[in-house]
Amino acid sequence: MSVTTLLHPLRLLTLVMLLMMAAVAAAQSQDHVAASHDSTAHDTDAGEHAEAITGQNHDAAAHEPGPAYDEAAALALSQAAIGRTVGDFTFLDGKGQEIALGALRGKPVVISLIYTSCYHICPTVTSNLDKVVRVARDALGEDGFSVLTIGFDTPNDTPDRMRVFAGQRGIDSDDWHFVSASAETLRGLSSDVGFSYFSSPKGFDHMIQATVLDGEGKVYRQIYGMAPEPPALVEPLKEIVWGKQVAATPLGGWINNIKLFCTVYDPTTGMYMFDYSPFIAFGIGVLVLGGIAWVIVRSWRESSSSGPAA
Repeated sequence: MSVTTLLHPLRLLTLVMLLMMAAVAAAQSQDHVAASHDSTAHDTDAGEHAEAITGQNHDAAAHEPGPAYDEAAALALSQAAIGRTVGDFTFLDGKGQEIALGALRGKPVVISLIYTSCYHICPTVTSNLDKVVRVARDALGEDGFSVLTIGFDTPNDTPDRMRVFAGQRGIDSDDWHFVSASAETLRGLSSDVGFSYFSSPKGFDHMIQATVLDGEGKVYRQIYGMAPEPPALVEPLKEIVWGKQVAATPLGGWINNIKLFCTVYDPTTGMYMFDYSPFIAFGIGVLVLGGIAWVIVRSWRESSSSGPAA
């Protein structure tokens, strides 16, 4: 057998091994490509996830002050409206019926301005206002005041949108109106109540405020923030209902003054209650003073009846 014949199997084996190594290398290369592809897909998913989160936070960013928004100037404008009489503007409710602001006079009105395409801030503000309004109605009565929520994005805040917005918050009250306004009405109302807002790429920049009007339609108090405590709203309403609008009869005025000073907020329950402690203290004081007076009178009578010694 020749050397060539002996080497032939070795050459064949070597060739087979080389082919196997090439196949393994190719497989590893494909795995690496697949791994890189998976990594790219993961990065894409992560990007989509981040984009989804950004979309969820879209509304919060929309309310960050934009270049045209000056918070100090907005606050000054809002405070300057206190004492100003608001015009008799007309709105459309969720059923398309007209509501005149003048028709609500005679008792306080709480005005809140929102826009319905807001996905977080305005819905939260309205839900928090609902909680405080419930506390206020418990303290002042169901018909003690009215609430008016007005959509200031006039092209989009239609009567239907306002009705749906109220339904999503679970608010269904005869004395709480969700209304639309024309652009002209909104400009006049905003000027009267000191409300400022600016369009931004992500929505609107605006002051978060609720305006309390007295029974004559004058701005009595401005309430700020997403979640005001009940006293922030109830106390000015108490002053208007029981303090400023004194009943015609002296007895009615006296009763209103008692309600004003004796209806107090209990932070442990988050509700208002009638405080009887002043009456208890007054009763104890009367008993003590009566006892002292009785002792003095009795001593005086005893000394008078005994007379001077003979």
